Amino acid sequence: MRTARRPAPTGRRTSEASASRVALPRRAPLSAPHPDPVLDVVVPVHNEENDLESCVRRLHAHLTGTFPYPFRITVADNASTDRTPRIAERLARELPGTQWLRLTEKGRGRALHTAWSLSPAPVLAYLDVDLSTDLAALLPLVAPLISGHSDIAIGTRLARGSRVVRGPKREIISRCYNGLLRGTLAVGFSDAQCGFKAVRRDVAERLLPVVEDREWFFDTELLVIAERAGLRIHEVPVDWVDDPDSRVDILSTALADLRGVARLGRALTRGRLPLAALRRAETLDEAAGLPPALVPQLLRFAAVGTACTLLHLVLFGVLRPAAGAQAANALALLAGAVANTAANRRLTFGVRGRDGALRHQLKGLVAFLAGLVLTGGSLAVLHRAAPGAGSRAELLTLVTANLAATLLRFLLLRAWVFPGHRSRRTTGSSAS
Repeated sequence: MRTARRPAPTGRRTSEASASRVALPRRAPLSAPHPDPVLDVVVPVHNEENDLESCVRRLHAHLTGTFPYPFRITVADNASTDRTPRIAERLARELPGTQWLRLTEKGRGRALHTAWSLSPAPVLAYLDVDLSTDLAALLPLVAPLISGHSDIAIGTRLARGSRVVRGPKREIISRCYNGLLRGTLAVGFSDAQCGFKAVRRDVAERLLPVVEDREWFFDTELLVIAERAGLRIHEVPVDWVDDPDSRVDILSTALADLRGVARLGRALTRGRLPLAALRRAETLDEAAGLPPALVPQLLRFAAVGTACTLLHLVLFGVLRPAAGAQAANALALLAGAVANTAANRRLTFGVRGRDGALRHQLKGLVAFLAGLVLTGGSLAVLHRAAPGAGSRAELLTLVTANLAATLLRFLLLRAWVFPGHRSRRTTGSSAS
C-alpha cells in the first residue's frame, strides 16, 4: 500500500554558474525487461471529487491492458478542500501501482514539478483528470521516449490528424496563444498547453530547476527552454473532446501566460538561461554557433533566391515599359515572392503537402512587403538623387537592394514562417 509522501522542497531558477555544465548523455533505449516502473503518469488535481475515481480507474485499466512495461499512477493533489484527498488515498490502497501525494499549495506546475522530482521512473508523463484526450494516444506518446528517439513528447490538437471537439471561443483562444508563441518566441511546436505530455527523467532533472512557473505557464516554459537547448520534441496528434465543466479562469490564465511570455523572452534575450548545460552530447559535435541544418538551408535558400531574383528582373524588364518602374517592381516582386515561398517551403525547409500552405504564403507576403519597402525605397532614393537615371542604374540598384531583402527574407522564413523546421521537433500519429 502506498500513502502520501511529504513533497521535497522545490528550488527556484538556477543560474548558469550553478547549473551543471556537463551535457546530457546521448539517448539510449530503456533495457527490457525492466523490473521497476518504466512510466509514471501524474494526474494533477484540485477539488476533483466528482471525476477523480472514474479517471484513475479508467487510466489504470487502460495501462494494465495496453502498456507492455511496469507503470505507476501518481495522483498529485494540490490543496484540495473537498473529498479529493480521501478518494485518492482509497484508490492508492485498492489499485496496484497507484500512489498519491499531497501538496499544501495550488498550481498545476507546482504539482507536476513536485511529482516528477520525486519519481524514479525513467519516463514521466501527465494528463488532465477530465481525460479530454483519448487514452489511445498514450502509448504513441511515450514510445519515442522509451526507445531513445526523443526527449519530450506532447499531444497536439492543432496538427494534421488531430480530431478536436470544442467551442469556437476556446478554439480561437488556443490558436491565438500558440500563434503568439510562434511570433514572439519563434517556437516550433504546435500546441503548448494540451494537458497530455511526457518527458524522460534525465531531461526533467535538468529542466525542472530552470523552470520558474508553478501555474499554467509551466508547460510552455518547459517546452521553450527545451527547444532552445536543442532537445528533440515529439508531437502526437490526438483526439480531444472539450470538458464543458472546465473551471479554468480563461482571463486570469491568459494574463499570467502573457506575463510568462514576457519574462521568458527577457531571460532568453539576456542569456540568463543555462542552455548549454541542457544540450545533448551529440549536439555538441555540430559546428560552433550554427543551429542544425543551417548551412544546407542557406545553400538551398541561395539557389532558390538566385532563381527568383532572375525571375524578378526578367519580369521587371518586361513590365517596365508599360507599367512604370515602381509598378513593374511591385508586380515582379509579388510574383517572385509567391514563387520564392513555394520553392523554399518544399526545397529549403522540407515541408510537403498542402497543410498550412496558405498560412505560409500569407506570412511570406509579409516578408514580401519588407522586400518591397527595401527595393521600392532604393528606387525612390535613386530617382531623387539622379532623376535621369536609366534602366541600367535601376537594375543595379534593384540587385543591391535584393541582396539585403534576401537576407531579411531568410531570417523571417527561418524564425517565423517555418520555425518548426529549424528545430528538433518530430511528429508522430496516434492510434485512435
